[in-house]
Amino acid sequence: MMKGVLFDLDGVIADTASLHFKAWRKMARKNFERSLPDELEEKTKGISRSDSLSVILHYLEITVSETEFNHLAEEKNLIYRDLLKDLGPDDVLPGMRDFITDIKKKNIQTALASASRNGPFILERTGLSDYFNAIVDPSKIQAGKPAPDIYLAAAAAIGISPRECVGFEDAVSGIQSLKTAGIVSVGIGSGYEVGQADLRFSSTEDINYDDVEEIWAEITNNA
Repeated sequence: MMKGVLFDLDGVIADTASLHFKAWRKMARKNFERSLPDELEEKTKGISRSDSLSVILHYLEITVSETEFNHLAEEKNLIYRDLLKDLGPDDVLPGMRDFITDIKKKNIQTALASASRNGPFILERTGLSDYFNAIVDPSKIQAGKPAPDIYLAAAAAIGISPRECVGFEDAVSGIQSLKTAGIVSVGIGSGYEVGQADLRFSSTEDINYDDVEEIWAEITNNA
């Protein structure tokens, strides 16, 4: 039986993924009077705030000082936090509250492995804080996704071997992170977005425990 489940946050647990890019667009318009195209959103999905800003500045062909870089990153976060002010329990994605409740009843350990530093705030606002045994602080992770660091830290935080865990992701960088960490990966989204995952669900409402445990057992037993 698998012993740990590790979760990304935006687009996996809460309906907050689109708010990040909305905040980046506001930041870009305010500071550079530039627009960001839809296709850039996928390149910033699932990675850290600083890595996302680097992607955006590269697209805009703009170079800034370290001080200005930090200012822009913090400004984006303030915009994002403002967008989150109305977040509540109803913003948990369909099926996820039931799934998390189900695995907790089975005494499976859970950890949040999100690149977002707002993870604790979002879990609190959505009423899910008590369902998590650990929350990884991304500011203390040496290398962000697609490096395996955050998922290895999440498994360590709940005292479970990576091979005894599964991880849920909705971004290419996250799936790569899980695979490099040796953790069975469950993708949520289209084949284009998470087609490399060991198991894929089109949406959160399709997730069921039996399929997740089956793919974990199949991969683990054949390892």
